[in-house]
Amino acid sequence: MTPRAVALGCTLAMALLVVAPRAVLTQSAGTARGAEASPLRTAWGEPNLAGVWGPAALGATPGRDTFNLTQLERLYNSDAQLEIKKLTTKDDPALKCIPPAFPRAMLMNQPIQIVQGPGIVAVMTEAFHTFRTIPTNNPRRDPDLLFPMYLGDSVGRWEGDTLVVDVTNFNDKGWLTGTGTFHSDALHVTERFTRIDKDQIDWVITMEDPNVLTKPWTVKTTLMLREGTRLQEYVCAENNVETAHYEKILKEGVPYRR
Repeated sequence: MTPRAVALGCTLAMALLVVAPRAVLTQSAGTARGAEASPLRTAWGEPNLAGVWGPAALGATPGRDTFNLTQLERLYNSDAQLEIKKLTTKDDPALKCIPPAFPRAMLMNQPIQIVQGPGIVAVMTEAFHTFRTIPTNNPRRDPDLLFPMYLGDSVGRWEGDTLVVDVTNFNDKGWLTGTGTFHSDALHVTERFTRIDKDQIDWVITMEDPNVLTKPWTVKTTLMLREGTRLQEYVCAENNVETAHYEKILKEGVPYRR
């Protein structure tokens, strides 16, 4: 082989090394464009839940006002009702800057972000910077790896276009929704996420706790897509004036309103 042929071969080899990655990137970009053209379905065929979302109108069964203690009398057993009457806003676990319990962590005013990949969904909240990773192949839990958590342990499965999430292994340190809605470590939550159009996910949460609830408690809400929004930094302990605010409310005798 002549020196010129060798040089030409080296030049072609270098060109392939440069061009090949570009070809891969071009293919990936094309896939991404295809996914954007169909926002309700991922590139691998699952319903697409990814995005930044915020809760819309809140409803519940029974009653629309989930924070009204008279409604809770229908849900909590007699012993639990006595405990609820002892609780005030000063007892709110959120004032201690610990993670809010579930599903309260996703029902606060701050947005949430859902990130999705094949076989897994991650849910991140701006408030208190909590997160959950949810395997979607309905795996068996390893008892040796489980321990009580504020947000519990989540596993998911797809039922048609609905993501069903089974959550267990809670601690008993949080509130479910509003003031006084405590739970025990026997809490079991079932969630159902259904994206009904580009801008909305129907989210249905059913809470069961045989230690304090007399029957399942179902809360329904709509998660609205917040395009152009991203999660911001949230530092609970920094400049936290909520404790003093609530103490003033209680001292002046003003009833607590959420």
